[in-house]
Amino acid sequence: MAGSENFITVARDRIVSLGVHLFAAMASRPRAHRQWFAAAVDGLLCILAAWIAFSLRIGQWELISRPIVIFTVSALLLWYPIAWRMGVYLTIIRFSGGRTMMGLAAACSIYAMPMVAAFMIVGVPTIPRTLGLLHPLIFLSLLSMSRVVIRFALVEVLHVTRSDEMRRRVLIYGAGRAGQQLALSLRHEPQMHVVGFIDDDQRLDGQRLDGLPVFGSDRLDKVLKARPVDEVLLAIPQASRARRRAIVDALQDNAVYVRSLPSVAHIIEGHVTVNDLREIQIEDLLGREPVAPNQLLMGKTIAGKRVLVSGAGGSIGSELCRQIVRCHPQQLVLVEQSEFALYAIEQELRAMIVAEGLTCQIIPELANIAGRHSVQRIYRNRRPETVFHAAAYKHVPLVEANPVSGIRNNVMGTLYSVEAAEDAGVGTFILVSTDKAVRPTNIMGASKRVCELVLQAKASTTKKTVFTMVRFGNVLGSSGSVVPLFKRQIADGGPLTITHRDVTRYFMTIPEASQLVIQAGAMARGGEVFVLDMGQPIRILDLATTMIRLSGLTLRDAELPDGDIAIVEVGMRPGEKLYEELLIGENPQGTSHPRVMRASEAMIPWDELTVLLTQLETYLRDGDALAAIAQLKRLVPEYVSDDDFATAQANGTANARPSTA
Repeated sequence: MAGSENFITVARDRIVSLGVHLFAAMASRPRAHRQWFAAAVDGLLCILAAWIAFSLRIGQWELISRPIVIFTVSALLLWYPIAWRMGVYLTIIRFSGGRTMMGLAAACSIYAMPMVAAFMIVGVPTIPRTLGLLHPLIFLSLLSMSRVVIRFALVEVLHVTRSDEMRRRVLIYGAGRAGQQLALSLRHEPQMHVVGFIDDDQRLDGQRLDGLPVFGSDRLDKVLKARPVDEVLLAIPQASRARRRAIVDALQDNAVYVRSLPSVAHIIEGHVTVNDLREIQIEDLLGREPVAPNQLLMGKTIAGKRVLVSGAGGSIGSELCRQIVRCHPQQLVLVEQSEFALYAIEQELRAMIVAEGLTCQIIPELANIAGRHSVQRIYRNRRPETVFHAAAYKHVPLVEANPVSGIRNNVMGTLYSVEAAEDAGVGTFILVSTDKAVRPTNIMGASKRVCELVLQAKASTTKKTVFTMVRFGNVLGSSGSVVPLFKRQIADGGPLTITHRDVTRYFMTIPEASQLVIQAGAMARGGEVFVLDMGQPIRILDLATTMIRLSGLTLRDAELPDGDIAIVEVGMRPGEKLYEELLIGENPQGTSHPRVMRASEAMIPWDELTVLLTQLETYLRDGDALAAIAQLKRLVPEYVSDDDFATAQANGTANARPSTA
């Protein structure tokens, strides 16, 4: 008995193995061969349906007879032209689903019409009339069953029999519509195997979805420890940033790679595929929801006006241009000194205007704002009504190493632009500033503080132009952002380099920052400093650790010396702060926008400031870096460079370094 059972088991396994290899061989054949194979299988099913129909009708099995041959040949001659015309064999069987079954049903319905007419209504001697209706029904059942079996063999069996090394075990977070569609898409990915779902709805805990277990989110840690999972896919496109941040925090202690579907606005309704997945973005870690822009403020200084953006090819400048074009200006002047950057943003904006049905005249101006005559020519010829001055050198170490170029571009470029704007009758002039201008420890920050002083002083002398400035911290994805650097270092196998383990920074997305800059400019009365609410600062060490863990890797440290990637401190860069600040003074005032504050800070009168700036211009023209830096310190007394601080420490007169621990 035991030997008989063993023989049956071996035979069954061999039959399954033979079937798997047969389907695998056929799946690797050219498309035309697979179509002919499917047609041949359908022909056999048509014959089988005829045998079954005759046996059901006459009550006994009869494999060969003249009526059966006549009926079967007639059925085949009718079926194949209809099937080819209906595109039955154009369907990829491994992706068979509800639509495939509907297509088969439609083809069989059309096939049934001549069968009913010929054998049921007209009638053929020796062939029972009911076969005209019975055969199409049985044939449809067999066709549908064959598609299910073939799909199971191609997708499920072949998928499962692949080696574990080639397959990534995937857990989908979110058992809603997006999660279900993603799981369906992953069935056709041979490198990925879905092991289950996690969902916040505790009522689904313990249930099964399409044969896969669903676990409550409170059991996430237990599931990840109990089951081998390589990757977690977040299929929760409607979740808030705060919820995404909470989920990411919960996943950090597990060595799993985390990817996510983008927001629901980026997913075409009803179509979610593995191609929609992306790595976790840093904005998912901010834990703070963006505030929808006030459209009245967005359009107040832009709609129907001539607008100029300097530094239009930069990270902030280019996003300002995108937002501005959507606010329907009459004309947008792009001022940029990089030929490639100017070409890229011009082409992008022109394509956007066509794609979105907008109307705006785009005028590219290849010019350096540090050239007074170029700036005057542009303002005189284009007569802008609103200006967003985003042009600046912002990379701290580079400006520190090139003080003359950095100060000339930032300070003189702003001064020349302000003077040209007043002469041209500009209505509103908005300076894009930085948190590094607050108690600066580097030349870049000090130069940007001088830019603010220029606007504050000029605002006090004129009512013709509203001069204002907007100050904020780091933007994600900018040319100097640490996030792309960390991604490259992770891809290269590490290590990740940070300057100091206690460095913290404010972060905001570029689109949100640009929208807030536009809205702040619309609220300006002149001379004020608008400060954007950047939320809570993020520790760069924590950011690096999170990015390593969300990549499915482990941190190599004293506790885990065999980890994948290490984090190395390389020392503070020249002029770098540990902590950034947004305010010089205290008690900022609120505005009509919850993310924008208004601050009034100390200034230098215009007459006094112009004398200092004239001297600075002379030093820059002569290329005297030391004199230019000394003049910068007279303009910004709170500027304390690394050398100043080191000297004060040596003399025993140093106070606590501004903005450091």
